[in-house]
Amino acid sequence: MNQDEYFSVSAGLTINVELLPPSEQLPDEIAFSHEIPPLFRVASECTGLEDGIEQSLQKLTKEDSKPLLDYLTAQNSKINLLLSYVLSQQDNPRHRHITETFGASQLTFFSAKAIPVGTNARVKLFLDKPSAAVYCYAEVVSNTTKGDKVEVTLKYNRLQEDDRDLLIRAALYIQQKLLRQRAQYRTDNQ
Repeated sequence: MNQDEYFSVSAGLTINVELLPPSEQLPDEIAFSHEIPPLFRVASECTGLEDGIEQSLQKLTKEDSKPLLDYLTAQNSKINLLLSYVLSQQDNPRHRHITETFGASQLTFFSAKAIPVGTNARVKLFLDKPSAAVYCYAEVVSNTTKGDKVEVTLKYNRLQEDDRDLLIRAALYIQQKLLRQRAQYRTDNQ
């Protein structure tokens, strides 16, 4: 699948965007994989494990295993809360922005000034559902002036496939939530 084939959703995720100086080169794939902070690796692995277990639990009959499912759900919620807190410690206020849109191939955010096209950045995305964070590199591909701010578009150029899958799941979760809200609104207004 081509990177441009992924859809984006409008959502405000906390991100850190650290612009690289022109003298700093983008790491190759091997150096990039070694550079990813351990906490980001752990978060990604936990999310992957959670997905596999959820599929197994769905095979259990609800009546026979309700207490077990309730217990496991509570434990999972506790772990996700703790993981979210620990990941939030990686958020640097100096580099903090909020996304306008995000997807598995690019994101947009507002900046006080334009950033030269072609500038590379080290990016951290902090996700709520699933509780995780993504560490990647991206390149500025456009600046669009909107009032007194500039909407900057970053296209990922170093992103692990597992993290791309995580971004797809996060975007789908938000899309499903919006669809449920629309359906509920229609039901309430009939």
